[in-house]
Amino acid sequence: MLDFSNARILVIGDVMLDQYWSGPSERVSPEAPVPVVKIKNDEVRLGGAANVALNLKALGAQVEIAGVIGKDSAGEELTNALNQYGISTHFYLGSTPTIRKLRILSRHQQLLRMDFEETLPPEDSLIFTTQTLPLLKNFDLVLISDYGKGCLNEVQRLIQKSNELQIKTFIDPKGDCYEKYRGATLIKPNQSEFCQITGSFNDENDFDIKAAHLIEKLKIEHLLVTRSEHGMALFGKTNTPYKIATRAQDVYDVTGAGDTVIATLAAAFANGKNLQESVNLANMAAGIVVAKVGTATASIAELNDQFSQSQRHQGYVSPSKEQLKELVEQAQQQGQKVVFTNGCFDILHSGHVRYLDEAAKQGDKLIIAVNTDESVQTLKGPSRPIIPLENRMELLASLSFVDWVVPFSEETPRDLICYLQPDVLVKGGDYQPHEIAGCDCVWENGGEVKILSFWDGFSTSNIVERIQTSLNDHRSNQNNANGGAKGDAK
Repeated sequence: MLDFSNARILVIGDVMLDQYWSGPSERVSPEAPVPVVKIKNDEVRLGGAANVALNLKALGAQVEIAGVIGKDSAGEELTNALNQYGISTHFYLGSTPTIRKLRILSRHQQLLRMDFEETLPPEDSLIFTTQTLPLLKNFDLVLISDYGKGCLNEVQRLIQKSNELQIKTFIDPKGDCYEKYRGATLIKPNQSEFCQITGSFNDENDFDIKAAHLIEKLKIEHLLVTRSEHGMALFGKTNTPYKIATRAQDVYDVTGAGDTVIATLAAAFANGKNLQESVNLANMAAGIVVAKVGTATASIAELNDQFSQSQRHQGYVSPSKEQLKELVEQAQQQGQKVVFTNGCFDILHSGHVRYLDEAAKQGDKLIIAVNTDESVQTLKGPSRPIIPLENRMELLASLSFVDWVVPFSEETPRDLICYLQPDVLVKGGDYQPHEIAGCDCVWENGGEVKILSFWDGFSTSNIVERIQTSLNDHRSNQNNANGGAKGDAK
């Protein structure tokens, strides 16, 4: 399991409020050749450096944020939203309004973006930086998120102070002058930004040479270039370039993907992962967020799910139904059909495997809810289970067609089914659909209930009986042998 809870990270940068107005669009305006959107939803999200902080929080890191906001309702809304997520703020009230970006969407497509912003005066940036410097000593890593709005005009002072304190600095850069980032630990431009600084490259060898020159010129330790569909490339002063392919399957919206990459990279590195491991995790996280609409985050549950499946194709053993609910909703938003089944699965045998394989074929994702040891005892008697819950779940998760495994302790999994709201409920045996626990919740949500036949000749109870019979026969043979030996001795 990935755990980033030990990371103490300070995010410094341009904060902004992202607004999303959305609704159906069914006609073209008679005033101009533009669609008419009937607004049904008005949503506010954290943007810019605030989204970076939110990404870190979603990953379980300890995070605080420093930035500049205006003396307005948008600044208050931004502060309150961060505080509600448990993110402490160190904001300077500047002389310009809080930056807002308003997006108009219809049917998950962005039709228009309107930006409300003014460049921050240099004197505000100077005061903000002076107030922020004393905070640095309290953190393991400083993450600087530059959107070119003026907040980071004095960024070199922040880098120099961090270096004096031996604190690592990761930077998401902006603009056509990187001299201001001199001496940073790592800089993460995208490929377009990289070419803006170094010039376009002809091939991979030319790319590597230009990256090495930039590292030497800026006296930085590492350079990470994100390359959209071509993945990522990590460069260091001496190491061979480390390049990985993208993991994104379906791309709905790339908004905020760069924030997710730098946040995941920082969280992993601050918790002891090396940079190559951190880059791999950041790549996984990017693949998660681009499958969502709008500014989004990758949670620790989603990242653990991806990480677990990358390790020997193993399913994700969810520690809580809340984390699993998040994964189910994400899968359903992507149009995937989620299948649910349950059982004790004590002494996993080929009958179980065949049944679960058939269950998995009813949709795209398979959840297996497993009875706890106490509930198995209630169902099967005090001698069961043979295999403890943790081991039963681990075995089930190792099956290639199993996606998620979760425990339940109730008499039936009805409450869990109603909470998770799967698309398909599957049960094996001689049941009628209306007899299956949780069927009512599935039907109410437009789902299906299916009955699959168990494979004949396979039964855990029969296996246990055969084991017991074999042990009894073995003891009887031992006793007879011992008795015969005693007779011979006489």
